[in-house]
Amino acid sequence: MHTTFIRSNRKEIKAVIIDLDGTMIDTAPDFLVAINRMRSNLSLAPIDLDLIKLFIGKGSENLIRRVLALDFDDARQTSQFTTALASYQHHYAIINGKQATLFSGVREGLLALSAMNLRLACVTNKPIAMALSLLEQNSLRSFFEIVYGGDSLPTKKPDPAPFLKVCADFAVLPRQVVVIGDSSNDAQAARAAGCSVLCVPYGYNHGEPIQNINCDGIVATLLDAADLIAA
Repeated sequence: MHTTFIRSNRKEIKAVIIDLDGTMIDTAPDFLVAINRMRSNLSLAPIDLDLIKLFIGKGSENLIRRVLALDFDDARQTSQFTTALASYQHHYAIINGKQATLFSGVREGLLALSAMNLRLACVTNKPIAMALSLLEQNSLRSFFEIVYGGDSLPTKKPDPAPFLKVCADFAVLPRQVVVIGDSSNDAQAARAAGCSVLCVPYGYNHGEPIQNINCDGIVATLLDAADLIAA
């Protein structure tokens, strides 16, 4: 871990990029409902929350492929993919935010970061319409100058392009930006972009221990992240 890097460069930090699912909001219960309604449409048995958490974070297309792979061979996955994705998106649009809850320390952390006059962006692999709705439902949208979803740009995390786009939008250097996320997607994208990265331990890191991620520190909450940046 390299938390001393963030502390020693506090005066250089100008902006923070924050993930959504698994970092600010526990959306896994929404995924559970939407996925199992989609599976019911395909006459498949429901799956449980712990399994669904392993599939969250790499975008809707990857999520559906992983879910279909539980029951179908490659050929059947391909033939069912378009129908399954449309069904999932339909059900998710209905359920989006209704089962989700804000993680502890999120609002306090955003307030603390804002009080430091840091510019804030939210970058998620969730489709932008769903992301904006979720932020609005939880009264978080006003904290962020920029929100990019998985369909906002040509590529999504772990590609560094969304983070580099935020740097360009804010007219800051990557080394002046801290990324906060819950998974290897965030860390890989941050490292490739040249940003610092802090990880929260309570999210959906594809079933892998957060300690295995190459990040600059593990913080218990978003408020702890703000305190570390301010230290």
